Amino acid sequence: MLLLAGTIVLGGAVVQGSVGFGMNLVAAPLLAIADPVLVPVPLLVTASAFAVLPLVRERGQADWRGVRWALVGRLPGTVLGVAALALLPSRWLAVLIGVVVLVSVGLSLLTWHPRPVPSTLFTAGVFSGVFGTAAAVGGPPMALVYQHNTGPTVRSTLSAYFALGSLLSLGALLLSGQVQPQQLLAAAVLFPFAMLGFVLSGPLRRPLDRGGTRPALLGLAAFSALSLLFKALG
Repeated sequence: MLLLAGTIVLGGAVVQGSVGFGMNLVAAPLLAIADPVLVPVPLLVTASAFAVLPLVRERGQADWRGVRWALVGRLPGTVLGVAALALLPSRWLAVLIGVVVLVSVGLSLLTWHPRPVPSTLFTAGVFSGVFGTAAAVGGPPMALVYQHNTGPTVRSTLSAYFALGSLLSLGALLLSGQVQPQQLLAAAVLFPFAMLGFVLSGPLRRPLDRGGTRPALLGLAAFSALSLLFKALG
């Protein structure tokens, strides 16, 4: 079971290390099947620590001003996500989020060209907080905003955002008494697999940086939306 869980985390780390997001998207549903104890806290701890690695590798490339604006938006977004979970059936909430992400991807391919300016970043942070809290897919809103930036900027900026955002989520879980010592131990066991995935992601950056970053970001965002819809309606 450990090898299976580690392999799942490794795959998610390869995706996030090369594209900029995707570890939770890839690993969360599979870990929930393999061993539900590993979700959400152990995976969240692992992903938070992992996010520091691309940030160091792509040092100097992060848009810290954008990260700050997005985190300001994430705070009310997290509150709204908690409220949405309490007020709406989880199935229809997942459908709503999936449709919003798919429409956003479609508009990006046609006429909508979002830019990382304060108003857009704040809005993306709000939606990321809602989506991440309600359905564990907080990556697509930020990915859509940075889709026209270079690969190193995308990876380092999203890594900074996810590292700090995950700490906020972990703090909330800790205050609510949902973080246990055995969960931290599980995260420590999973992290070496994440590090190996990070190493393997290195060579994949080059083809993505030659024009493949935007298609990869939009493809992952669409995949996350379709996965939500399939799970909710299947």
